[in-house]
Amino acid sequence: MLDEIQNDAKTRMEKTIDALRRELSHLRTGKATPSLLDDVMVDAYGQKMPLNQLATIGAPEARLLTVQPFDASQLGAIEKAILASDLGITPNNDGNLIRLPIPALNEERRREYVKLAKKEGEEAKVAIRNIRRDANEKLKKAEHAHEISEDDSRRGHEKIQKLTDEYVARIEEILQAKEKEIMEV
Repeated sequence: MLDEIQNDAKTRMEKTIDALRRELSHLRTGKATPSLLDDVMVDAYGQKMPLNQLATIGAPEARLLTVQPFDASQLGAIEKAILASDLGITPNNDGNLIRLPIPALNEERRREYVKLAKKEGEEAKVAIRNIRRDANEKLKKAEHAHEISEDDSRRGHEKIQKLTDEYVARIEEILQAKEKEIMEV
């Protein structure tokens, strides 16, 4: 019972870390990364489709993304979708390839991105604390139902707290690395 509660909490905390990494990968740094375009949806074939299902996205240089559509007839729709996204990038279309020059970020913009990253980190910490609360409630219920002893419950609470501290520290490390990446000129 005790191990089951801890493993469930650990699995959920790991998923929170993965979600944070995914969210932070969408934040623009000065570098070109294909994940910047993950949220771009294109009106193609009568429906909205993710850009990465319609084209190959590459980063041949540090400040350039290329979008090579599988179907050349979708070039216009892809260009329109990129313009409509909130990326602030102007696509250059040469007829069979779209080039996306990634402009360098100014100091003010970098600070905004750092704030966004910290906000995402804070949300992840809240999620970790909610998982801790859920696990502690399960331990209390198990103790009241006499499924585990009082000592096991106390040990369980301590282990859950250690797990929480460990994951909050990992979030801090991830945030520090992202902040350094964003502020790097």
